[in-house]
Amino acid sequence: MNPSTLIVVSFIASLQLALGAVVAQAETAVPALVWNFDLEKPGILPGKFSIGALFDGRPAGDWQVLATARAKSPPHVFAQLMAKGAEHAYKITLVKGVVAADLNLEVSFLPIQGRADMGGGLIWRTTDDRNYYLARANPLEQNIRVYRVVNGVRHLLENFNQTIDVKRWHALRVTHQGCHVNIFFDDKQVLDLCDKTFHAGMIGLWTKSDAVTYFDDLQLQHVR
Repeated sequence: MNPSTLIVVSFIASLQLALGAVVAQAETAVPALVWNFDLEKPGILPGKFSIGALFDGRPAGDWQVLATARAKSPPHVFAQLMAKGAEHAYKITLVKGVVAADLNLEVSFLPIQGRADMGGGLIWRTTDDRNYYLARANPLEQNIRVYRVVNGVRHLLENFNQTIDVKRWHALRVTHQGCHVNIFFDDKQVLDLCDKTFHAGMIGLWTKSDAVTYFDDLQLQHVR
């Protein structure tokens, strides 16, 4: 084979590889679902969300859209405003009609107040309000943790100590494919683990005890 033919063959092979990569990426990329709450009416729970139940049957928090100048993407946030609760009072809201397995899930949060607990997090592959994965950031403890929650009982999977400023917004992101879970805080990967308990389920937001927290720009991308 002469040099010119080799060059042509090499070019065609490279082009095929590039096209294959583009096709694979197109098959994997799925448009994200985004909830920024800016078109929702303040003072009420958004129509696409539901509230879980506490261990005593009461609604799991006071979740409502709030108009505030402190919104990350003005004019609204989605807030958990119940500023009291027992140690194991998990405040949960779920997105209705959305089920995901492999995913990228992200939210911005602003810690507002809390003496027993502070901050909040994401839940995913949720069977119900007592069974799910949880990634949460706590400014009082200055750490980020991933839990498996089974029948309402948390089981710590991994911990990462992290300085969390209570005066500004932060981003918490989860990627989960198969058993592989990665957690990112402010675009920095902080946790990497594998767990096979839950395979698919709903997504939602979480706070605990007396934590009051603002959330904004919740995003879900299914990964194929």
